[in-house]
Amino acid sequence: MSLQMPPSHPFDDDKLREECGIFGVVGVTDAANFVALGLHALQHRGQEAGGIVSHDPVEGFNSARRFGYVRDNFTSQTLMKTLPGPLAIGHVRYSTAGSKGAAIRDVQPFFGEFSMGGAAIAHNGNITNADALRRELIERGSIFQSSSDSECIIHLMARSLQQNIPERMEDALRRVEGAFSVVAMTRTKLIGVRDPLGVRPLVLGKVGDGWCLSSETCALDIIGAEYVREIEPGEMVVISAAKGVESVRPFRPRPSKFCIFEHVYFSRPDSIIGGRSVYETRRQIGVELAKESPVEADLVCPVPDSGTPAAIGFAAESGIPFGLGITRNQYMGRTFIEPTEQIRNMGVRLKLNVNRALVQGKRVILVDDSVVRGTTSRKIKEMILDAGAAEVHFRIASPPTAWPCFYGVDTPQREKLLAATMSEEEMREHLAVDSLKFISLDGLYRAVGATEGRKADCPQYCDACFSGEYPVAPTDMIAKGFQLKAAE
Repeated sequence: MSLQMPPSHPFDDDKLREECGIFGVVGVTDAANFVALGLHALQHRGQEAGGIVSHDPVEGFNSARRFGYVRDNFTSQTLMKTLPGPLAIGHVRYSTAGSKGAAIRDVQPFFGEFSMGGAAIAHNGNITNADALRRELIERGSIFQSSSDSECIIHLMARSLQQNIPERMEDALRRVEGAFSVVAMTRTKLIGVRDPLGVRPLVLGKVGDGWCLSSETCALDIIGAEYVREIEPGEMVVISAAKGVESVRPFRPRPSKFCIFEHVYFSRPDSIIGGRSVYETRRQIGVELAKESPVEADLVCPVPDSGTPAAIGFAAESGIPFGLGITRNQYMGRTFIEPTEQIRNMGVRLKLNVNRALVQGKRVILVDDSVVRGTTSRKIKEMILDAGAAEVHFRIASPPTAWPCFYGVDTPQREKLLAATMSEEEMREHLAVDSLKFISLDGLYRAVGATEGRKADCPQYCDACFSGEYPVAPTDMIAKGFQLKAAE
């Protein structure tokens, strides 16, 4: 069977991308079908490829890995019948660490056969000392099959002297630096682990007589599962039909540093994080933004789709009417899989179209979630002006993104981030807009529930992409010459 390449996204290259979503189920009939539905709900976390591993007491472990969308691959009954059993895990991928090319060997979950039986793992995050670990493991005889940092975990498990797979996983993860939420499986157990800082999300759900683990609560909803709780930072849960959920804490306790950009952009707005609705948090970001950076205007317009909740909050707080001045073509990605150069030159207009009748003659506030390179922002501004707007004001629902992320987000090199080389006024001039304002870091913290704002001595979140303060040293990148922020 030929492998279909993932749809390209030539007009979405000015956004930060989360790297993957993970999902697992135990104790249900045909678990792989539940996993496929869960991965479909997590598709926003990775559109490059997906994979599922299942276990059946009679047929053993089976796996399927495919490029492209879940809906295009894992809806085939022919394929799903090859993944029987009451236990399965899955992964959707957008590559960060490892090769950017399309190699099926890099698609998770990864599988290993150990003396006590097989195990498969799916990893969300990024291992910041993966290069050093890989060199050490290769020198000791390990043979890697992929370019993914996640494969290091399997090799570390293989070298562990512990007596069972959960203990080997604990042993392996103690050697790992960076960010990881892991869903894994043995022949009888579903395992979930979060790193000690809890940078990446992982939640526990109950589905019928079984259990499930997911990157986000929205994937629990699609299979009719009951949300139970978040897996806590530094916690490992081992789930089996016989014993239910068992919890251990293999790591030294540390203050939580959950990724604050999950609130801003990565998570779906219908998910719950830390007991808070993502939608409501984003709406509150818009409220804070309107308080911090008011401007006289006639229309508040979101840049779809991620800017919509913040724009609603901005409009409500400012009293300026909200309007859908820009419409997104939801089918562009599938229509133009291989755009010609002429189509590429049409740029953002293939993806977004301005409602000319709504914006003509108006002073328009455009609300977006972030500015990365600024290329898309400039094109959107030009479209709004071409449609007859009198003024264009940008309000951004995150602080300036001035530093790359090394914990599982695909971020450009620092010199390609607009905020790394320009002040806010210089960015305004570069974008050629009437005004440009970002929410402050304190304002963002207030919007996510920290009423006193950000505590400089102990921030409650990982905000390194804004502050340059990395909670875990990016060991591999420092070895390659990356310069950390100078102490103030």
